[in-house]
Amino acid sequence: MATAERVAALRLEVAERPRTALFGLFVVGLCVDLFLKVLGVEVALGSVTLFGGTLAASRLITLVWNGVVVGLGIGLAGIGLSMTYSILSFANFAHGDYITTGAFAGWAVAWLMAGLGSGLLDGNVLYLGTLGFGPDGPSAADLSVNAVGTPLAVFAGLVVAVAATIALSLVLDRVVFRPMRDQSGIAVLIASIGVALALRYLVVFFFGPTNRGLTAGGSKLILAGVSGTLALATERSTIVLAANDDVPSDAFYVELPGPNVGSYTAEILSVTSAEATLVVTSLALMVALHLTLQRTKLGKAMRAMADNEDLARVTGIPTERVVRATWIIGGGLAGAAGYLIALERGTLSYNLGWVLLLLIFAAVILGGIGSIYGAMVGGLLIGLTQSVSLVWIPSSFSTAAAFAIMILVLVIRPDGLFGGVTTA
Repeated sequence: MATAERVAALRLEVAERPRTALFGLFVVGLCVDLFLKVLGVEVALGSVTLFGGTLAASRLITLVWNGVVVGLGIGLAGIGLSMTYSILSFANFAHGDYITTGAFAGWAVAWLMAGLGSGLLDGNVLYLGTLGFGPDGPSAADLSVNAVGTPLAVFAGLVVAVAATIALSLVLDRVVFRPMRDQSGIAVLIASIGVALALRYLVVFFFGPTNRGLTAGGSKLILAGVSGTLALATERSTIVLAANDDVPSDAFYVELPGPNVGSYTAEILSVTSAEATLVVTSLALMVALHLTLQRTKLGKAMRAMADNEDLARVTGIPTERVVRATWIIGGGLAGAAGYLIALERGTLSYNLGWVLLLLIFAAVILGGIGSIYGAMVGGLLIGLTQSVSLVWIPSSFSTAAAFAIMILVLVIRPDGLFGGVTTA
């Protein structure tokens, strides 16, 4: 009887929400197909493959990891955009260029610090301070900036990226957005587009229009199966030697506890120091923001103002301080995101933020515009969709797949995944 009631309830749910049922069926179908591909099972009708195929488990793990890396960067960048919308009630199209500005400021300092540490600073200050714009100087390979080899340079660059973007946000708020605080959202949005263009070409003026390489290689941590045992190493050659019981004494090689799963030897996942830096730093900043929102008076004031600005003002909440804090937090996270994304990519161009802006908007809208947690989750979903979709479609269509998922979710939940939840 209980089973019959569940079936009846399920039929009623499908009848009332057919679009949700179809979307759920679509997701289940993709998961089944993915599972069959990993198992190497193929379901065919004649010469047409319906489900399954061949997909190495290591390939899937790599795609998921790449999606997490990209998604955390987009989610971190989207927090400031979501905060601006929830508290100041306008979509800031200059946010992408805040990201670019922070990235350039931070990397200029990282290059200067790396040049100082390697003895290449003398006579190359202008070259390093403009990231290679001007007369010849040391290359990215000469500087070798990475989180393992030059941690102080990477950390100093991150701090400067955050500080520079905070300063830029506060100045632009005072000069542009604060005088327009009582204007319509459309007027402020158009003003933000003008700010974006001005920032972009100021970056071109100081740093030049060329796309430049920032890093050259760097340390990797490799997860591999070695004779059926999971192990960590920093060199592929170490894995090959370990399979023959011939590991050099000075090599990094650690076997992980767990059952023996066969006799294979193969690389499963390779994680660069840049990817690890982005993931760890992004998660740390997101946790810090969560604690700020939930455990501090400022966080409570920000949530109250996001819910009802007039009521917050009447109850004595200093709304201007909240606005200032919004720009500080949002701008700082935008600068950090730009710097970390450039570190992970290893390249930087003057239109970095502008290219990312559509994906950031997609993440914010998917999560529920105005929700900080929605921006975080939306960024992860966009990143994972863009990466894992490569199992089925060419790489040139991966961004389209991310937007398609956003549209499908919005058809079912027009307010987004966290619709109605502002700031927190």
